[in-house]
Amino acid sequence: MGLLTNRVERSEIKSGDHIYTYRAVFAYSHHGIYVGCSKVVHFTRVGTSSRSNDETYNLTAQCPTFPDCGFRQPNSGVILSCLDCFLKNGSLYSFEYGVSPSVFLAKVRGGTCTTAPSDPAETVVHRAMYLFQNGFGNYDVFQNNCEDFALYCKTGLLTVDRLGVGRSGQASSVIGAPLAALLSSPLKLLMPGPVGVATMTAGMYCVSRYATDIGVRTDVIKVAVEDLAVNLGWGNNEEIAEESVISDRRFIR
Repeated sequence: MGLLTNRVERSEIKSGDHIYTYRAVFAYSHHGIYVGCSKVVHFTRVGTSSRSNDETYNLTAQCPTFPDCGFRQPNSGVILSCLDCFLKNGSLYSFEYGVSPSVFLAKVRGGTCTTAPSDPAETVVHRAMYLFQNGFGNYDVFQNNCEDFALYCKTGLLTVDRLGVGRSGQASSVIGAPLAALLSSPLKLLMPGPVGVATMTAGMYCVSRYATDIGVRTDVIKVAVEDLAVNLGWGNNEEIAEESVISDRRFIR
C-alpha cells in the first residue's frame, strides 16, 4: 500500500483485517472487520433509508449468495455481511496500523491509518464476533461509528472521555477541518498572502488530526471485550453473555 491509496485486492486480505470502502463518490467511508470466508462484521445505523453521511443498513435487502448475510441480533447495529454486500460495488481498501507519524500525516485524509498497533488476528476476530453477538451500543456518527467499531476490534482501546470525539479518524477530520480554519484565522494578518494562509491552515489541520489519533491520545484505555458493556454503561455484561446463544462457527464456515 502506498501513500496515496490503501486499495487492495480481495486475494490480499486475511482474517482479522480492518477493511473499508467509500460511499457516495468518496464522501465518506464504511469500515468493518474481515472474519474470513468472504464475510465481514461491521457496525451500522439500522433503518430503512439513508440519513446523512453515515451508513444505514436496509433491513429489506436480500443477498442471493449467503442466506445469513445481513444477520444481526435484535436491537443491534452489528451485522454480519458477505464481502460483496459490504462493498456494494465499491473498491476494497485496507486500514493500516502501526504507521509512523510521518506516514500518518502524509495521508491527509482521515480514516485510513493509525499509529496504534494492531492486536493479533485471532483476538481481533474474537472481539468482532463477540460484539456481533452482544452489540456495540448505540450508533453515533461522531462518537460511536463503524470506524470506531473496527478500531476497537483491532486495538481494544476505548475512549474514556465520552463527551469528546470518538476514536474515528474520519470524524476527527470532519471536526479538524473547520477547527483548523478557525484557529488559523487570527494569524491571517501575519501571513504574506493566500499561500501563507493555506499553509498555516493545512498545518493546523494536520496537527489537530494527529492529536486525536488513538495511537497518541492519553484518554484511551485497554478494555477487554467481555467488560465492554460495563465500561460503557450498557448493563450487566454477564447477563448479556448468558443471553448469547450463537456460536462463531455457525457464521464463519
